[in-house]
Amino acid sequence: MKSVLATPVDVKLMNLTVAVLVLVFVGLCAIAAVRVFTRATAFDIQGITVTGDTRHNNSVTLRANVAPRIAGTFFTVDLARARTAFEGAPWVRRAIVHRDFPNRLRVSLQEHQPVALWGGEGDARLVNSFGEVFEANLGEVDQDGLPMLSGPEGTGPEVLAMYRATQPLFAAMDMQVEQLALSGRGSWSLRLDAGAEIELGRGGPDEVLPRVERFLKTLTQVVSRYGRQASAIESADLRHENGYAIRLRGVSTTQTDVAKK
Repeated sequence: MKSVLATPVDVKLMNLTVAVLVLVFVGLCAIAAVRVFTRATAFDIQGITVTGDTRHNNSVTLRANVAPRIAGTFFTVDLARARTAFEGAPWVRRAIVHRDFPNRLRVSLQEHQPVALWGGEGDARLVNSFGEVFEANLGEVDQDGLPMLSGPEGTGPEVLAMYRATQPLFAAMDMQVEQLALSGRGSWSLRLDAGAEIELGRGGPDEVLPRVERFLKTLTQVVSRYGRQASAIESADLRHENGYAIRLRGVSTTQTDVAKK
């Protein structure tokens, strides 16, 4: 009967070492091959397909603003960085970027939809339908009919919401809100298309709207006492607890006219 000789420990260690080295070598070769493959010039980004909102952007403007900021191949391009590059282009609110094999990118754009001007005279900012403030070339915007909104930094959504709440109330009286402002101390004021300045006071819509409704409900009755139309309003202050103060063009008084209802 033959006896089986045990493999010496040093031989086992040597075999194990050789196996490990072979695996490491094969792994390094595989990594190198993948790197060479993914960095091949055949996979360099050759073009970008753009879909979605492109009213204010075209291939020329996008190439000038975005292309220099996109580097790599189909496999190595940083999609997050590419998305940031597209969203940095004028008018672009959101961009969704996908790889398009073998050497293209596919981008879907959502542009800002301007609903109001923001700030004051000389301010080239707008407010989109989400209440977000953005910069744009005002020469590309039809400004007719756009109200002017303003407020502290970051209050765009709040100011737009108040405008959307108050405008229908005045529109029902054939008046248009041209300007709406929120002060740093939280007080609201607006200007109508006929030039009237209205102080609304502080608070959210649940506090401001009842004042506006009370004002508009009694406005016709109050101005008719002086033989005037609602368009004759010069200013009004709705901050009084039980009424409002009003000034009419062509009507002089020795004290503030207050309508209490």
